[in-house]
Amino acid sequence: MAKIQRALISVSDKDGLLPFAKTLAEAGVEILSTGGTARVMREAGLTVIDVSDYTGFPEMMDGRVKTLHPKVHGGLLHIRGNAEHETACAEHGIEPIDLVVVNLYPFEATVAKPDATLADAIENIDIGGPSMLRSAAKNHESVTVITDPADYAAVAAQIQSDGGTTLELRRTLAAKVYARTAEYDAAIAAHLQNAFSGGEATDELPAELLVKAPLAQVLRYGENPHQRAGLYGKFNEYFEQLHGKALSYNNILDATAAANLICEFTGDAPTLAILKHTNPCGMGQGASLREAWGRAFATDNQAPFGGIIAVNRPLDGDCAEVIAGIFSEVIIAPDFTDEAKAVLQKKKNLRLLRMLKNPFTAVAWDVRNTGAESFLVQERDIKTTTADDLKVVTERAPSDDEMAAMLFGWRVVKHVKSNAIVYCGPGYTLGIGAGQMSRIDSSRIAIWKAGEAKLPLAGSVVCSDAFFPFADGLIAAAEAGATAAIQPGGSKRDEEVIAAANERGMAMVFTGARHFRH
Repeated sequence: MAKIQRALISVSDKDGLLPFAKTLAEAGVEILSTGGTARVMREAGLTVIDVSDYTGFPEMMDGRVKTLHPKVHGGLLHIRGNAEHETACAEHGIEPIDLVVVNLYPFEATVAKPDATLADAIENIDIGGPSMLRSAAKNHESVTVITDPADYAAVAAQIQSDGGTTLELRRTLAAKVYARTAEYDAAIAAHLQNAFSGGEATDELPAELLVKAPLAQVLRYGENPHQRAGLYGKFNEYFEQLHGKALSYNNILDATAAANLICEFTGDAPTLAILKHTNPCGMGQGASLREAWGRAFATDNQAPFGGIIAVNRPLDGDCAEVIAGIFSEVIIAPDFTDEAKAVLQKKKNLRLLRMLKNPFTAVAWDVRNTGAESFLVQERDIKTTTADDLKVVTERAPSDDEMAAMLFGWRVVKHVKSNAIVYCGPGYTLGIGAGQMSRIDSSRIAIWKAGEAKLPLAGSVVCSDAFFPFADGLIAAAEAGATAAIQPGGSKRDEEVIAAANERGMAMVFTGARHFRH
């Protein structure tokens, strides 16, 4: 048990400060403080010693220099019981400081303001705070350190009981300090890198990968029950859970994939997507969400069981009624009408997520862990394709309906795991083949799925996320009934594929861009 006789308190966030400070005073702890923190405690009737009086050195430069002093850091860092350290303290009038309570200048909150300037950001970079926190945390064998007001209660309870804190608690708090200062420095570095580049995207990859992602939620487990897992970052700023049990690891992966897909159709006619294991298994548009549901569900009436549903407009009661007929894990919408909630909230385990912001274009980079202490970073695949981007390469140009189907299916196939094949009409999918080692196998699966659903492919369009390496994939599509194809082009055998299309009277366009999704 490390007794606490002297504390230094300097906080920006004053929530919970006074009750905690009163606990210290009642325990006979001497309190050192600075500026506004000292004023607030004095106004509450507490006795406080200014750090400048303790050090014999005045605050200066608008308060930029006040705690950077040997009497502060010597009081924190000296090893209790070390003869050399104790002698140095005695020679220089350094008293031990047993408790540090510091939270940092609100840098993150400052730069989050839309009108924040670079000068505002720099002025809110804390120097003395992180220095004291790190000194105290390093010497946690003897010093207690608090950087989160949520920890006041635990420390207060031990002081009231025994006059000090346990090593176990001090270790926990010290580790928390280094997590906080790392997070703080990462936020500063990321903001300044962006600010110094003019705040615009550049062709240069960041020289260092800086990730700032506090723990948002401990999950029951990961992909499988034997794997521990947690959710980090700002997920809850993008999605608000309105109903249902807690999200699982797999739910979060699937929900993010569904949201990214449906965001491709913002502003379109009523659109509904059904996904399973991050892959679309049905997509439809219509005059209403109920009609869109009918088209999406018709693509595959087996895979949606236990799936994720996403819509591009507030979910109404009419659509909710039909959705409720099957078991779904998560439903995502910009909002839910009262009628829809009344229907869906009868299912206690069904999660309803309101999408607050578009996650698809929220960040410039995708980051993936390779599992070898390395990370892959790439630009997010937010490329869009319009009719003007397409190059007709066959003798026959696509009809208006075929063109509409191509542009619809191209947005869907972009979100299907490679090798990806989607058969569709204008505004609805007919068959989807995902994740096969051979493109012809993906095509065969998509054809088989359409057959299982009793959806004829005559007059359909086939969409391929990458080029057809051989003519066999296109020939299989033609034999299944497809009359048009959209693909990136770029194969050594493009001419063979084009010839096969011409022989069968198909229209084909090249996009010039592929959409692999591994």
